[in-house]
Amino acid sequence: MKLIIAYIKPERLNPVKQELYKRNIFKMSVSNALGCGQQKGYVEAYRGAISEVNLLKKVRLAIAVNDEFVQPTVDGIIAGARTGHIGDGKIFVLPMDQCIRIRTGETGSEAIG
Repeated sequence: MKLIIAYIKPERLNPVKQELYKRNIFKMSVSNALGCGQQKGYVEAYRGAISEVNLLKKVRLAIAVNDEFVQPTVDGIIAGARTGHIGDGKIFVLPMDQCIRIRTGETGSEAIG
């Protein structure tokens, strides 16, 4: 079992979801995030006031999968999120020790589904 966490551009969320659906991956958590990487932000002028914006809007996906779905999930995220420009995002694959479905008490691979 693995936990896949990805940070992507907000406008790439729908293409990523479509690519994951093609690969039979339907369960995910999505949340808004702020962050910076190589982009380092940008300078913005509003009504004469100049401000530096160095935390950019991103979307955080968290997807728990069984081992056989790790590569299709990663491939789907890359296919949907890649634009070829700086700031496309990052994917982290973490081991997951335990998963418990609260409703039924199932644990492990059965709890992920």
